[in-house]
Amino acid sequence: MKEAVILEALRTPFGRSGGALSQVRPDQLLADLLTELLQRTEIVSEYIDDVVVGTVTQIDEQGSNLGRLAVLLAGMPVEVPATTLNRACSSSQQAVHSVAQAIDAGDLAYGIAAGVESMTRVPMFSDIPGGFENLNPKLLSRFDLVHQGESAERVAEAWGISRKECDEYAAVSHERASRSPHPELVPRMAPGDDGEGRLIDRDEGIRDPIDRARMGALKTVFRSDVSGVLTAANSSQVSDGASVLLIGDGDCARADGFRPRARFRGRVVVGADPELQFTGILEATPRVLDRAGLGIQDLDWIEINEAFAPVPLMWLREFDADPEKVNPNGGAIAHGHPLGATGGGLMAKMLSGLESIDGQFGLQLMCAAQGLATATILERL
Repeated sequence: MKEAVILEALRTPFGRSGGALSQVRPDQLLADLLTELLQRTEIVSEYIDDVVVGTVTQIDEQGSNLGRLAVLLAGMPVEVPATTLNRACSSSQQAVHSVAQAIDAGDLAYGIAAGVESMTRVPMFSDIPGGFENLNPKLLSRFDLVHQGESAERVAEAWGISRKECDEYAAVSHERASRSPHPELVPRMAPGDDGEGRLIDRDEGIRDPIDRARMGALKTVFRSDVSGVLTAANSSQVSDGASVLLIGDGDCARADGFRPRARFRGRVVVGADPELQFTGILEATPRVLDRAGLGIQDLDWIEINEAFAPVPLMWLREFDADPEKVNPNGGAIAHGHPLGATGGGLMAKMLSGLESIDGQFGLQLMCAAQGLATATILERL
């Protein structure tokens, strides 16, 4: 039987909206990271059977099958195919699943799963002019499809999560991210306004030290200060970034001299309430654990995308997990959430984290728009 294994996993620093990476086109940002992946692994480009790229807002500089354009920009052979997919926030996690599944099926020997999003250059929702009001009226008559921020407020209400809890969770996310070395991160030069480049070797959104008093004084964003809990400080940051993973068939990779770093124990995607939007991770968790034959206590690392602070706090209310194992190196509240790139970025972060603690099993969970959720369990090798 074929078995997909991860050979390498990298990401760029995540830049703030309008920040260090804002002058880099998304196709170039991904192409540069693909080039770095090929150089580090020394894999022959012709060995790559397919490249699958997650990108959410596929318009303008992120349109026209961005994956294929980035492959050509990276100087890879024209014979290497590529495609671009959109499963909202979990797009590059789905890219990983798609490549791994194709390898397990025997369709590929090697593939690259990647993700990229420049939320500065291609703003979120720019692919749906007019916003949710432009969606099919029949759909809107069935579901109250609201902004994810409002859905997160509803989650906070339903699970009794306070503003104080959200702020403290956010502060800890920054503190953890600040003290983590993030070995999966590839430093890169960013253009400067003066024509001189500067080296970016950490995520721009991380604040150190964190000012809890200032955080507590911020106005809420989606509701009034009386009823709301969400602010700019306890929500994920609009960001720019890219991620890449080299995945191969285990036997083939070993024969070619590669050292597999992890294999897949479980992969799940679910649909849930499109109005609450974030509850899918609650359904995905037991399903993927069952598929892997594991329990919560078997996990050494748990990576939950911090779209908003109530999301991981909701999950911790429902599962008997050690909070110290949830996002030990911080999350999107601190390092940012470049939509299409985050799934691959979190997987690279989880794998390097498992290696740093000599852990065996890691669970990655991501909620996505309209009630989608994706879950992956890795076993470090």
